[in-house]
Amino acid sequence: MKKYDYLIVGAGLFGAVFAYEANKRGKSCLVIDKRDHIAGNIYCENIEGINVHKYGAHIFHTSNKEVWNYVNQFAEFNNYINSPVASYKDELYNLPFNMNTFSKMWNIKTPKEAKEIIEKQKASLNIGEPKNLEEQALSLVGTDIYEKLIKGYTEKQWGRDCTELPSFIIKRLPLRFIYDNNYFNDRYQGIPIGGYTAIVEKMLEGCDVKLNTDYFRFIQDNPDVAAKTVYTGMIDEYFDFKLGHLEYRTVRFETEILDEENYQGNAVVNYTDREVPYTRIIEHKHFEFGTQPKTVISKEYSSEWKPGIEPYYPINDEKNGSLFEQYRALADKEENVIFGGRLGNYKYYDMDKVIEAALECVEKEL
Repeated sequence: MKKYDYLIVGAGLFGAVFAYEANKRGKSCLVIDKRDHIAGNIYCENIEGINVHKYGAHIFHTSNKEVWNYVNQFAEFNNYINSPVASYKDELYNLPFNMNTFSKMWNIKTPKEAKEIIEKQKASLNIGEPKNLEEQALSLVGTDIYEKLIKGYTEKQWGRDCTELPSFIIKRLPLRFIYDNNYFNDRYQGIPIGGYTAIVEKMLEGCDVKLNTDYFRFIQDNPDVAAKTVYTGMIDEYFDFKLGHLEYRTVRFETEILDEENYQGNAVVNYTDREVPYTRIIEHKHFEFGTQPKTVISKEYSSEWKPGIEPYYPINDEKNGSLFEQYRALADKEENVIFGGRLGNYKYYDMDKVIEAALECVEKEL
């Protein structure tokens, strides 16, 4: 094997940004990934001419102009605005909670009426210091919004009753007293025309890439392949789980091609009652305003993570937080290894935050 300046473990967004920046500065990089494709969880697969977000919906949004300009050098973004719809039994509501939601729920028109109903419901509950997620949510939005739009969805997502979940998971629930369905408050928002995979392809130009490659086997055979390693896999796996397993939630996708042009009329529909087993349905063509004769939908099922399946969301409770800190202390002692990304930092990152973190890491390192 030739020798490299950097071995980058994981061809997702963090690894790709680091590789691009290092390569630009004349460093040689080998990028490996255990999957059979680049781009990690933002990978898009073309099915029936539609860019299918293989690992769940990824909508780029940021208030950081530098990050927005940075990512725009790799793709042109469209003007997609995320406006999910919630389906509760036979009722449809707009998200985030706004005047469209409230007028449908209570048959009212004005912000004043909506505020009065919410305050009245909160007052009748008489909750002091919230002891769990249910009490926290009720004390923020009252009973109707909680019962119809939060409870079932949250319990499916976490696989636990809301009374068993810590209150800090929901620090705030934004209530908007305007008729505006734009989910994100960020100044910049959109989907790359042609999907995300093409962005990562451009970032990795000039680097060597090996797919279907397990880091632990590879490094055993090639211990001196690089002067330094950028590791974006699971931090506990790097240390052979010697302090125990960090916990995650995972997501299973059921993707179908349907012989119709438009299945649900929106890219994202959340199913908020507990009885429906999936949390949401994504109709991928609507991210890019597609007019293809067929459509592709993905149902998302949230479940407990087990070793061997893809970890998605870190469970950032006290127990896992303190275990991660112990792993991080070990990581700090690894002289020639940089830990990064969602799994390396045991942190749920939006895409813009991944780019920020990768650029900060590059700044520090190079």
